[in-house]
Amino acid sequence: MTLQEGQRVTLAADLRLAGTVVPAEGSPAGEDAVAASLSLASGVAGTVERVDAPREREQSHEVREYERLKALLDDFGHQMPPASRRQLEEQVASLEPAWAAHREHGPRVTVRVRLDNGFVLDEAHADLFTPA
Repeated sequence: MTLQEGQRVTLAADLRLAGTVVPAEGSPAGEDAVAASLSLASGVAGTVERVDAPREREQSHEVREYERLKALLDDFGHQMPPASRRQLEEQVASLEPAWAAHREHGPRVTVRVRLDNGFVLDEAHADLFTPA
């Protein structure tokens, strides 16, 4: 499903936003900062204001390690002693499920949605919303 600017959407799941809250005019590290949380119920409607270009998901430690070891194997594996090469191949094979899961999900699209209650969710994952 692809969201578009101006499209009406609803939250697909309950959300709980938690963190530090500062006044819009204050500095992020200011003395006015307080800890807070806010819950938004699924079904809350809003309008998509902006759709951001897809960007690559953050990589887990396992994915980064797979890329590093796979590059090492591809570039230097033919020069390695057989036992070292076999050990490296086993390490790469053990990390392949994490790599496959990462590639399966593909890039993530984020959106800016102005909810009907006045809240704005910026850089929210598009898969949190369904068309209204």
